[in-house]
Amino acid sequence: MTNTSTVFHGRKTIALLGACCLFLSAVEYLIPKPLPFLRLGLANLPLIIALDIFPFGSYMILVCLKILGQALITGTLFSYIFLFSAAGTFSSAMTMFFLRRMCASVPGRESISFIGISTAGAMVSNTAQLALAWFFIFKENVRYIVPPFLAAGLVTGIALGVFCEVFSRKSRWYLMNTERMKADE
Repeated sequence: MTNTSTVFHGRKTIALLGACCLFLSAVEYLIPKPLPFLRLGLANLPLIIALDIFPFGSYMILVCLKILGQALITGTLFSYIFLFSAAGTFSSAMTMFFLRRMCASVPGRESISFIGISTAGAMVSNTAQLALAWFFIFKENVRYIVPPFLAAGLVTGIALGVFCEVFSRKSRWYLMNTERMKADE
């Protein structure tokens, strides 16, 4: 395969996964929330799936598409909520990417599962958002939202990870794209 066709395929895959982020953001926006700050994180599914498909630069483009698209869909682009979303997504994405790469690079060791990756990403995202909530809004009163926030992140992190594990094992599309990534390395 030529380098040009690889770049074109990478752009198409970024566009596809970016569109999935937007669609899942819209779906999540329609789901009623028991508390305003609790979200399922459905738009993170394409980010988790992309961990084995893209190199770092392409992965970060997808992360930026997810952040901006989600802000446009929810109408939060020019609000403090955008800062919370961006901090949570960037910290989560960086953690998930480096955990996946770090564990895969140790000889004789299997890569960490998507369940572990997703849960770690959810916890890091929630911690970043709680730190911003403490700094900008709630100060010491943030302790009242910590338990439900972290519990929701744990549950949704595990659920999204389970979905990604099943998807990665059964999807021919995923297999084809991860093999392409390995061939490009």
